[in-house]
Amino acid sequence: MAAISQNRIQDRAVALGIDLGQLPGHVAVIMDGNGRWAKKKGLQRLLGHREGYRTLRSVLLNASELGIKFLTVYAFSAENWRRPKDEVDGLMSLIERAAKDELRTMHQNNVRVQVAGRISEVPDGLRSALEHGIETTKDNTGITFTLAVNYGGRAEIVDAVRAIVAEGIEAERITEETIAGHLYNPSTPEPDLMIRTAGEMRWSNFLIWQSAYTELVVTEKPWPEFDEAELLQAVSIYQHRTRKFGAVVE
Repeated sequence: MAAISQNRIQDRAVALGIDLGQLPGHVAVIMDGNGRWAKKKGLQRLLGHREGYRTLRSVLLNASELGIKFLTVYAFSAENWRRPKDEVDGLMSLIERAAKDELRTMHQNNVRVQVAGRISEVPDGLRSALEHGIETTKDNTGITFTLAVNYGGRAEIVDAVRAIVAEGIEAERITEETIAGHLYNPSTPEPDLMIRTAGEMRWSNFLIWQSAYTELVVTEKPWPEFDEAELLQAVSIYQHRTRKFGAVVE
């Protein structure tokens, strides 16, 4: 894959009226619709996930070129284990292969890799590939890419509370900042924009603590059809919103 070209997507963004000085710093994505996309085309569901992986590669590099600092994607939820075993096994293998195959490209493009979720519970090969990616890219200074694998928002809060209890912090000293500081990646800012594909209007247990004031944009397109134009449209919608954070804005 070629390295990121200079300013191409930024030029398109400006032409669409997007203010490059007011981009969402952190974009989160619920990549929905892979299976339905495949079924509609008469393909196996796993082929839809494979096409979705190709989409993710493109969206990550587009987001980086645009100037977004953090991108977090929902790759495999804690609830996805309930899917048929062949699909789960296929997804685990696909994520592992992608983590290995794309590492060089991410490193060359200055991407820093993180993961979120109960990674200790995924297959050893996948966990090793993810840990290698984190270690290899830890000093990169470009976009921070977080892959949520075996992730659940409620489970993240449970794990944070367990860590707080293990540290012996008294109940009276626990604040919202205490909990936020014990989440999986506490140095990552809360998402400004959440994108969900395939038209579903649910949060699906994704970043539920961090997304209290996140702007949600839903597109009807399934994830394999999400492209640069869709990303720019979501950013444009975001910029036309008024973020109040519970206050009154005149």
